Amino acid sequence: MLFNSLPFLYFFLPITYLVFWRLSGRTSRYVWLTLTGYVFYGFWNYQFCPLLAFSTLMSYWAGRGLLAWTDPRRRTLCLVLPIAIDLLILVFFKYVNFGLESVGQLAQWVGLSFAPEPLAILLPIGISFYTFHNISYLVDSYRGVIVPTRNFWEYASYVSLFSQLVAGPIVRFREIKQDLDQLDRVDRFRYFQKACSFFAIGMIEKVLIADSIAAFIDPALADYAALSTLDVWLCMLGYTYQLYFDFCGYSDMAVGLGYLFGLQIPRNFNSPYQAATIQDFWRRWHISLFSCLRDYVYIPLGGNRVASWLVARNVLLTMLIGGIWHGANWTFIYWGLYHGLLLVGFRLGEDYWARLPGLLQRGATFLLVVVAWTIFRSDDLDMAGTLLQRMWFYQFELPAVQDPVLVGLLLLVGAWTHLGPNTFEMRHEWGRVPAGLLALFFVGCLLTLVQHRPSPFLYFQF
Repeated sequence: MLFNSLPFLYFFLPITYLVFWRLSGRTSRYVWLTLTGYVFYGFWNYQFCPLLAFSTLMSYWAGRGLLAWTDPRRRTLCLVLPIAIDLLILVFFKYVNFGLESVGQLAQWVGLSFAPEPLAILLPIGISFYTFHNISYLVDSYRGVIVPTRNFWEYASYVSLFSQLVAGPIVRFREIKQDLDQLDRVDRFRYFQKACSFFAIGMIEKVLIADSIAAFIDPALADYAALSTLDVWLCMLGYTYQLYFDFCGYSDMAVGLGYLFGLQIPRNFNSPYQAATIQDFWRRWHISLFSCLRDYVYIPLGGNRVASWLVARNVLLTMLIGGIWHGANWTFIYWGLYHGLLLVGFRLGEDYWARLPGLLQRGATFLLVVVAWTIFRSDDLDMAGTLLQRMWFYQFELPAVQDPVLVGLLLLVGAWTHLGPNTFEMRHEWGRVPAGLLALFFVGCLLTLVQHRPSPFLYFQF
């Protein structure tokens, strides 16, 4: 089930909302959020609901162990064992076939006739996200950052909350605990206003902007070998904006859904394409993921409190893990390493970079990000190599995607992205005219969904 699907909008969401606020008591609402989360998840594949339940139960009881025991060995066991099991499950479903394929390629490279058959494995949707939720809960509990909850349904509702279950944001328990405890004291009218505003804006970003761009560039990239240099640049600029509005749209809709149920979901984007450095970009893009990588990978490795070469190692390992987290493909590994090298390079040359004009800093940073998205978008390394070669070594072909409608659309969304406010910088207390325009665009989204099958959000695959 998709946020931008008619069954969700007309049936699932209204029923879930109305029943939630008719219930009294926090625990009954936790139970309802848990049940609806599993129903939402089961629409994808109900066979994976037991896996989600197992992971939730394991982390909950490990948290209870951390709460009850002071013995260091027992506490370490409560931390290490469930995290190891969660990671093994994630590796099995997400990376086993990639590993088998890589072993086969290596065998062929050294002259061995070894080609292991891939396993018939279906990737559970959202497994990377809810695994991160469980790990962050256990690590924060072990460190004493939070007190593990005694209420199972409170924890279960946190893990299975449908607004952030399958594609984030990666909400840490400490960020949402206070809201879960104060559901009875929510200003429902003010939250409802914000919910409608965030959700409508997110829907517009996804349906009217991201999907419109995709309609032009996806067919062209399916035959990428025939594209000219100008076509490739147009496609990759289009994908840069498509990915942003697709994922930012999903995140804004998740924030809106959180407000509907009295929960403040943290922001996940802060105008990333207005960044002046790569470090600044990663403080603005997919904020929840980068903060988790920083707190649970980079800092435990030593962060920036060690020798310079160790700082570089820590950055590269962190970004490599970030790339691998996105998927089992060499393109994601190279994408992560590329960003790691950029971060190391910017750290070494930050004094020189700071002397450049601000506009040049932002333009160059954006250009480097577009190159990164070229690797990220590619299906394999051959495609990435071809696209990058076409981008930097001019090749003339008959235009394939140089449509004036696409060019105009990219100019409009580019101007807004680089110069305009983001969703969290808006007041969300609209006057009649702005509210009417927002409603009009939202109705346009609904009409589009009636005529066309809703497209999945790009980050669902991760």
